[in-house]
Amino acid sequence: MDDLAVPILPSKDLRETLAFYEALGFENRGAPPEDWDYLILGRGNAVLHFYADPDVDPLRTAASCYIYVEDARQLYETWSGKVKAEPASGSRIVAPVETDYGMWEFPVVDLSGNLIRVGSPTA
Repeated sequence: MDDLAVPILPSKDLRETLAFYEALGFENRGAPPEDWDYLILGRGNAVLHFYADPDVDPLRTAASCYIYVEDARQLYETWSGKVKAEPASGSRIVAPVETDYGMWEFPVVDLSGNLIRVGSPTA
């Protein structure tokens, strides 16, 4: 197996986090949240772990990670109708931009305030 880094992010509500990411095509690769008080989610080779932290402030969390994908612009089109902006949590998705370092990138902020940056090479 190649080396793999997996972010461990806070979740104010694991069931809510599970539903949010399932809508984006992630699957639960662990036990139900109530069994472990923890989530392991995956979508292809992307893996995200979440621990329960009911005190997390979704407008202040600094947790983030980056997911490399085949085509960020296409994935944004797929996900954009599934992430609804919620001002109380800061949850949102923003259209991709072409960076000066050769990537198409877009951010997704989940209901716990975690920033997930998604990107693919422009060439």
